[in-house]
Amino acid sequence: MKKLIGAALLALPFLLNSAFAATEQQNKMASCNKEAGAKKGDERKAFMKECLSSKPKVSEAQKAQQEKMKTCNAQAKGMKGDERKKFMSDCLKKG
Repeated sequence: MKKLIGAALLALPFLLNSAFAATEQQNKMASCNKEAGAKKGDERKAFMKECLSSKPKVSEAQKAQQEKMKTCNAQAKGMKGDERKKFMSDCLKKG
């Protein structure tokens, strides 16, 4: 009985992760379907293929934050522990 419960607990994260992935895919499918509107036939097929395979768009703010992270990370090279944490925190706060 204990082995069965243990196995179930070990499998739980995998089940939850796959359930989340399915939901994410379902949301993307619904979104693309809505965007497709009244398209029909090959035009719709091509649109859906492109829409479902595309990656989420990155906003300008996200791009700026990524660039800031790269710059600060390069400047923090060689630092470790609390020194690095403090430097990164200060560096990322700068405008």
